Amino acid sequence: MQLTFSGQRALIVGGSCDLGICLAKEMIQEALYPILTFRSEAGRKRIEKALEPFSSRWEAVRFDFADAVSLNLLFAHLREDLDFLVDLAQGDLEGLVASVEEDEFRPYFLQNISSRAEMLKRAARVFLRKRSGRLIFISSAAAERASAGQGFYAAAKLASEALYRNLGLELGGRGITTLTLRPGYIDAGRGRRYLQGLGKEALGKVPIQRALTEKEVARSVVFFLSDIARGFNATQIVMDGGLTAGK
Repeated sequence: MQLTFSGQRALIVGGSCDLGICLAKEMIQEALYPILTFRSEAGRKRIEKALEPFSSRWEAVRFDFADAVSLNLLFAHLREDLDFLVDLAQGDLEGLVASVEEDEFRPYFLQNISSRAEMLKRAARVFLRKRSGRLIFISSAAAERASAGQGFYAAAKLASEALYRNLGLELGGRGITTLTLRPGYIDAGRGRRYLQGLGKEALGKVPIQRALTEKEVARSVVFFLSDIARGFNATQIVMDGGLTAGK
């Protein structure tokens, strides 16, 4: 199947992670132009090293949900020229709900919900002026089936899913559509580190008996960005090998 796209420039928020870099490579193969965000100098260097063979076919920009100034700088850099947004950014906060201190969870929700809402507001305004835009949020199977200690993580994911869903509801008639993808275990980044410790036990609960590859997820995202997938709007798609389908 040959995919077509309504636009070319794609912002990958959280682009320095394994999945973000893999997604950028898949986008480049489809003649899309990825703009990857990074939070640290280490993230920038990681992107540059991985995408060095694709010179002039991508760019990297600093953006941090914890830094309001970086949001202004990001959209000043984009200059109204944006067609797609893929949101991979996620904060890490694990702990029992009754034990995590307020000075930990307050900034966590501020960054992962409030700051994300501000980013979406800015992106939506760009898309409204173009009367076209596609946004994909990478959530997690934990939003449906959280483990003990993942309460804050799951809550932030669910709240973010609601923001994306409502954007699709409110703006779908004006050419702006959204989708949430809920992947399960991925053999990449933090997921790979987790599976190295508890892989056999965790994957035993997955009907397909294996983790997803980063390329599987990246290719799925590219498909959902394409014109043929625009009918998927304001909804969630689960990609977890069947993990959350049963008990």
